[in-house]
Amino acid sequence: MTRPSNNGLLEQDGLRARKFRTGRTIFALVMREMSTSYGRSPGGYAWAIIEPVLALAVLTTIFSFIMHSPPLGDSFPLFYATGYLPFMLFNDIANKTATSLNYSRSLLRYPAVTFMDALIARGFLHLLTHVLVGYIMFFGLFVVLDLKISPDFTLIALAYLMGGVLGFGVGCFNCYVMMTFPVWERIWQILTRPLIFISGMFLPYDFMPKIAQDILWWNPLIHVVGMLRKGIYAPSYEGAYLSVLFPLLTALILMALGILLLWRNHQNLLEN
Repeated sequence: MTRPSNNGLLEQDGLRARKFRTGRTIFALVMREMSTSYGRSPGGYAWAIIEPVLALAVLTTIFSFIMHSPPLGDSFPLFYATGYLPFMLFNDIANKTATSLNYSRSLLRYPAVTFMDALIARGFLHLLTHVLVGYIMFFGLFVVLDLKISPDFTLIALAYLMGGVLGFGVGCFNCYVMMTFPVWERIWQILTRPLIFISGMFLPYDFMPKIAQDILWWNPLIHVVGMLRKGIYAPSYEGAYLSVLFPLLTALILMALGILLLWRNHQNLLEN
């Protein structure tokens, strides 16, 4: 049996050291993001829970006067939670990831901090935040409203994975575009405002007219919302239109393109 050469051992040790250093860097960036985003405001992390609770309370109050029952199930708060929470998951991760490099611009001057560390740290923290918020919200609704449903937790986890990856992919691509063309940040905010109306939050895809279905199927977010509803309302809601591949493929293409462009140009962009 041949022993590994000294060069091979050194390379393995160097690889382990780089992985450990990357992990420590990402953890430090996550802790910094937590302290700056939530630690400096009164209430801190509580606002991550209070905001969706207030939004669902308003939606439930308004639409309970318009409709006798929601399109799915018999609980207005649960129905709107299954639309609002995945929308906020995608929107928050996409926007926070897109501003990662500008947010950590001063830290990126250090060789130990890479642009990928900044992207991953911000996206990962806000994914965890929304998973926690979703768990608390749905658990609270089940207990308070005494809902008689049997959710499929695998589908719920898949929906959050789809929404998180989609948000991160869009954020990576937008990070490059926004740093190259700063005006794109305002344009993006304007373009995405209608998303809350065309992603199935108020009206499920199955209840839309055929012409709307043919167009909105190509909105990746509508599959994320539908997958979460399929998990929550299982087995009564089938969601035959749902595709896992389409939103994930869209996310991976945008992620790869954004990371490639940032890898080639991030140093010049940070100097501007």
